[in-house]
Amino acid sequence: MNLLIPNLGSTSLKYQILAMPAEETLARGRFERVSDYGEAIAQIRAGDVSVDAVGFKTVLAGPRYRGTFVIDEGVMEAMRQYLPAAPVHNAIYLQAVEAFRAAMPGVPLVAAFETEFHRTIPDYARVYGVPREWRQEDGVERNGFHGASHEFIAGRTAEFVGRPAAELKIISCHLGGSSSICAIQGGRSVDTSMGFSPQSGLENATRHGELDAFAVLYMMDRHGWSTEEVRRQLSRESGLAGLSGIPGGDVRDIAAAAAAGSAAARLALDAFAYQVKKTIGAYAAILGGVEAVVFTGGIGENSAELRTACTAGLGLLGIELDESRNRQGSGDREVSPDGSAVRVLTLATNEELVVARRVYRCLTSRQ
Repeated sequence: MNLLIPNLGSTSLKYQILAMPAEETLARGRFERVSDYGEAIAQIRAGDVSVDAVGFKTVLAGPRYRGTFVIDEGVMEAMRQYLPAAPVHNAIYLQAVEAFRAAMPGVPLVAAFETEFHRTIPDYARVYGVPREWRQEDGVERNGFHGASHEFIAGRTAEFVGRPAAELKIISCHLGGSSSICAIQGGRSVDTSMGFSPQSGLENATRHGELDAFAVLYMMDRHGWSTEEVRRQLSRESGLAGLSGIPGGDVRDIAAAAAAGSAAARLALDAFAYQVKKTIGAYAAILGGVEAVVFTGGIGENSAELRTACTAGLGLLGIELDESRNRQGSGDREVSPDGSAVRVLTLATNEELVVARRVYRCLTSRQ
């Protein structure tokens, strides 16, 4: 079964076509500055590889759809319902599903929701102290995201250290334009930094992280802002961009500005590293110790400076870096000293592979 797995951004589309269950990559590619998904999809199909199904790394459709599902109108309606909670992500996937339907009529389309890996978070870690009706009728609870990445890291870490996933306590740090941390015990998510929406937890490139809800209500009352205006500001002008004053919030640009003396850029980097370090410490506590801390994602894999900042002072937990290893080399590797109590790793994630596995299981179980 050949599965096309598109990984969609607001103006980009990268993809893999994988033969399952062999997990062989038959084709891959990337398109930037996409304004018409139909045109990009047509270019994907121009090759010689046939596609049996398309699997999407969809984001949020509430507690009923915390898993992998063949896309029907029920799935689409649930994604529309939660569009206000994930305005950037759900809008992209709703648009893309319609484009693929038009471009590939008759080809099954499957949604593998990011929340699936976090189904194992215990209730006491999932709930918010809100009215019961919010939780039971509207699904206001900790959902968690980046599930495909954290799931891949759980398995890849076990493979890298040569131990069964069931024996490991892992803290997975997916750091990039969108960032989250996951506490993984025995291969299962037990807590994660993102909550009800992707608009939570660590600071993201243009989306705020942790924020008191009453600060939002205060600003709305004070300035007469609509929910749409607040949603725009908090998803497009906040996070690292809001802290640094650098549009787009790209850490590479922020680091360059900090090196040139920008106090605002330095504050953004320091705040981000502090949040990561605080979360690692908290997750080490709830796991009762940790065997591996893993950095992945664009920042996690490529920024030696931020890996240093995010682990500084964590020696009391056995978390230390070998700065020579940290700043040299590339690819999957260990960046902690030999014999460290905690293995600190940098590993490339493969979200498309995890989505392909889920889609294959979904379709074959239906057959």
